[in-house]
Amino acid sequence: MKKITILGSTGSIGCSALDVIEKNPDRFQIVALAAGTNIKKLKEQIEKFKPQVAAVKTKEMALKLSELLAIKNRVKIIYNEEGLKDIATFPSADIVISAISGSAGLIPTIAAIEAGKDIALANKETMVMAGEIVTARAIKKRVKIIPVDSEHSAIFQCLEGNKRENLRRIILTASGGPFLNFTESQLKKVTLDQTLRHPKWKMGKKITIDSASMMNKGLEVIEAKWLFKMDISTIDVLIHPQSIVHSMVEFSDGAYLAQMGIPDMKIPIAYALTYPERIINNLPRLNLVRTKSLEFYKPDIKIFPCLDIARKAGICGGTAPAILNASDEVAVSAFMQKKIRFIDLPKIIEKVLTVHRVKNNPSLEDILQADLWARTETEKIIERMAK
Repeated sequence: MKKITILGSTGSIGCSALDVIEKNPDRFQIVALAAGTNIKKLKEQIEKFKPQVAAVKTKEMALKLSELLAIKNRVKIIYNEEGLKDIATFPSADIVISAISGSAGLIPTIAAIEAGKDIALANKETMVMAGEIVTARAIKKRVKIIPVDSEHSAIFQCLEGNKRENLRRIILTASGGPFLNFTESQLKKVTLDQTLRHPKWKMGKKITIDSASMMNKGLEVIEAKWLFKMDISTIDVLIHPQSIVHSMVEFSDGAYLAQMGIPDMKIPIAYALTYPERIINNLPRLNLVRTKSLEFYKPDIKIFPCLDIARKAGICGGTAPAILNASDEVAVSAFMQKKIRFIDLPKIIEKVLTVHRVKNNPSLEDILQADLWARTETEKIIERMAK
């Protein structure tokens, strides 16, 4: 039986992972859970899965959670960054699902790697910010990093049994989000509610907004660079509205392999947890006859400038991807608070990248400092725009 820790258990990926685990009680056991502020949902998860330890964001939340739990639930409740690190390195866990949203997932994921835990990686920011450091430490610790994002899981699966030296190109697919057929003038008027209505996937708010701007796909390009040891010039993006082909690879002989399936995150989650095996699930099966057609389009950079901005940051390297990610997190938060417009997102992020002095071959401390600088600079720009 595989023992599992989930970082970010109350988020979209965490809840889907628990659904997979609940349906396979003979294969999986939850030993530790970490959440942020949703203690009501975490309480329900603790009562159902009975982990040995759970973590929340603050001491006050830990006390509240302890009060909510029945006496019979003898779970240890811990909190703050140290508590999260303890969860990430919990001794009995075989694999850690890294599903915390944003840059907050970087340090606990590195801690899990240092503790020798295999990683089911759903936190792309870890690779975006510090891909070189993370991959080097994983190799040193002989730890497997198995991607959970549907696109990277697809690439991972397509490469199984094939020699990496024969890989010529990676093609990441994107749904195009809710604004696929919008004009530049239409984008100026889009609302938060429109942005959060993704046509294919059910995800958290931040990633849904990133998907609408295609920043998410730009971050995935950088992540793919480190996961699959590919130059960014060999990683392409195609819009695929049906979200059936989750990504493709092209080999040196011109052969293509694609991984297809219904758009449901439980499939790549289950594969990451059982790799190299597969398990039976009760999800609907792909019906290509009903699908009828599979379409692919080149993204319009005028409509989706975030994709181009992210690609350039990835090519620049050093601290630029960390700046990109941090600025995006702050700008998206401002958009969610209705302080800025949707079309302001790429403008703000590009401004921050323009004034940043990139540091090459950064240490982890350099990356964390760059992250803090970018957040402060982004907030300043947003404040000036509000005046």
